[in-house]
Amino acid sequence: MAARERVFGAIGKSVKAVAKSRGSEWWYTPDMAAAARAIEERIPLVDLILEVRDARIPLSSEYLQLRKIPSACRIIVLNKADLADCSQTKFLTFLQARVRELKKKDDRMHLITLMLVGILNVRKSALANSLHQVGRIYAAEKGRLKHSVVTPQPGETKSICSLKIASHPNIFVLDTPSVLPPDVIDDEVCSKLVVTGAIKDSVAGEINLAEYFLSILNLGEEYKKWAKLSSSEAGVALTGDGSLSLGKKQKKLYPTDHTQDFIVNNVRRTLFDSVSSFGGCTEDGEDLARLIQGEFEVLQKVFHLPLEIKECNYSRVAIKLLTLYRIGRLGH
Repeated sequence: MAARERVFGAIGKSVKAVAKSRGSEWWYTPDMAAAARAIEERIPLVDLILEVRDARIPLSSEYLQLRKIPSACRIIVLNKADLADCSQTKFLTFLQARVRELKKKDDRMHLITLMLVGILNVRKSALANSLHQVGRIYAAEKGRLKHSVVTPQPGETKSICSLKIASHPNIFVLDTPSVLPPDVIDDEVCSKLVVTGAIKDSVAGEINLAEYFLSILNLGEEYKKWAKLSSSEAGVALTGDGSLSLGKKQKKLYPTDHTQDFIVNNVRRTLFDSVSSFGGCTEDGEDLARLIQGEFEVLQKVFHLPLEIKECNYSRVAIKLLTLYRIGRLGH
C-alpha cells in the first residue's frame, strides 16, 4: 500500500500545485464559478436534481455543492457503468415514475423540470442526449427537438441547456456545465479524478498515472479473470507492409493499434503473468514498485515498441495503458 500512497501523494501534490496557481485553466475557473452560481440559483426552481457521478469512483466524483440539498430532492446517477439502450429506457421509466409521484402531490403541475449536475467527465451531456433520444421516440417528436452538444473533451458544456425528454406530463432536463469544487480536495481523490480522465493527464504526468493504475490492478482481483486467456496470438508474424497475419485467412492485424483484440488480449495475459508469477509481496512498497517497473518493461514488447528507447517508450506505454483502461478494455 505504501507504494500506491506514494504515487497518489505525488499526483495529489501536482494537482494541488496547479489548482492553487493563479490563472488555472481547469480548476474552478471564473466560468465554473459563474456556472456554480447559475446552478445554485435554479435549484429552487426545479423539481428533481440528477447528480451524475462516475461509477468507477462514486465517492470521489461527488458534486460537493449539493451536500446541503435534501436527499429527497436528488437522485444519484452512476454513469459509465453500462448505459445500453435497455438501461437508458429503464432509467427514463424510473424518472417518469418519480415524476408521477410529484404530480400526485400537486395536480397543478403540468411541466416537470429536472437538472443534471456533476463534475468534469461524468458525461452528463451524453446522458441528457440518451434520455432525449428515448423520450422523443416515445413522443413521436423526431426532428423537432434540439440536442445537447457532446464533445470528446470534458468540460465543453458552457451554458445551461434545456432538453425535452418526455410528454404527458412534459418533462424537461437542464444540462448544466461541469463544475469542480472551489476547494482542492485530498490526494487520493485528486488521483482518482485524474486517472479516470476528469482532470488533464499533463497535470500529473501519464507515467505517474499509469503507475497508480497498475498499483490498483496489482492489489486487486480483476486480473485473476484473465487466467484462461489464450496465448495463441503470441505466434503472429509480420507481413511485408508491417501488419500482422494469422492463420490461413491471413487476417491483417496492425501492431500500432493497441485497441485491437489481439493486443488487448496480450496486455491482459502479460499483466496476469506478471502479477501471478511475482515473487515479492505486493503489499510492500518497494516490491510493488519493482513489479510495476517490470510490467512497464514487458508491455513495451506487447505494444510493439522498440526496446532500446526506454524513457520515451514508458510514456507511450502509459498512454496506451490508460486509454485501454478508460475505454473499458482492462476490466472494471
